[in-house]
Amino acid sequence: MKRLLALTLFLSITALSAGLYAAETLNGAGATFPYPVYSAWAFEYSKVTGMRLNYQSIGSGGGIKQITERTVDFGASDKPLTPEELAKDKLMQFPAVIGGVVLVVNVPGIKEGELKLDGDTVCRIFLGDVKKWNDAGIKTMNPGISLPDSGITVVHRSDGSGTTAIFTDYLNGACPAWKEKVGSGTSVSWPAGIGGKGNEGVANYVQRTANSIGYVEFAYAKQNKMTYTRLKNKAGAFVEPNFQTFENAAASGAFDPKKDFYLWLTNAPGKNAWPIAGATFIVLAKEKTDSNKKVVKFFDWAFQNGDARAKELVYVPLPKSLEDKVRGYWKAHGVR
Repeated sequence: MKRLLALTLFLSITALSAGLYAAETLNGAGATFPYPVYSAWAFEYSKVTGMRLNYQSIGSGGGIKQITERTVDFGASDKPLTPEELAKDKLMQFPAVIGGVVLVVNVPGIKEGELKLDGDTVCRIFLGDVKKWNDAGIKTMNPGISLPDSGITVVHRSDGSGTTAIFTDYLNGACPAWKEKVGSGTSVSWPAGIGGKGNEGVANYVQRTANSIGYVEFAYAKQNKMTYTRLKNKAGAFVEPNFQTFENAAASGAFDPKKDFYLWLTNAPGKNAWPIAGATFIVLAKEKTDSNKKVVKFFDWAFQNGDARAKELVYVPLPKSLEDKVRGYWKAHGVR
């Protein structure tokens, strides 16, 4: 658990079997959002092939920077890059897995999944306009719950983050005031709160700070036994974050390889869709290199063998039809 909470996560798994790749290492960097599942996949892959994965969980912004500079074999980003951005730096991208961002709170007496919030209220909390937990709007949504007359401490990411890109894209769609005053992206000018580095940093701050609220990838909330909220989705239903609601959000998207799979899954339609879902992407240089082929071979193995582990960690594996599109994309770019 301490490794998951480290500010910089470093995975270097010792080869457990003598195989073709026993002395080789793949180097990647980027999003903290998928770290738990990449870690699990890498461990199993090393037992099969001996290939090691050195993945630095430094945030999507850092991952994009490093692959753009060609200092790693692959970058990882929760913010999809547009075809124009990819073309500019001679990059390609494909989705690896789908998950959800959740709001976590540390409010005395509030249990997991008990507190209900809607997009407008979340927006006004992160804008700094809703300042106390017993705000009239929060109380109206949560009759019967005792809410303290205490100030709300907002916790956000301090680093360039795809989790932030997903969260702020959700706020953009749910709240016109947020779009007008702040906007979306991997980094924004936060109107209120304190910053933590990585999903781990935000989780740590929320756990240590009474009456706080933050946003993290769901696996971090589960692994750290954090109190998460329900959210009102686009269909007007209050839903809990879980595998089914993430999967329902994922089903709403049409990933197009001709557009380099560029797609957002926030504020998805559907009564049971989680409103802050997103795919996480692998970003490669377009050059036809041996390392590209090895990265692709790892993720092809994960597509074939990693679904059960992904589900255990509450990530949604790509549908088989989408995996086939990704394989076609690899072939078209000469890396498979």
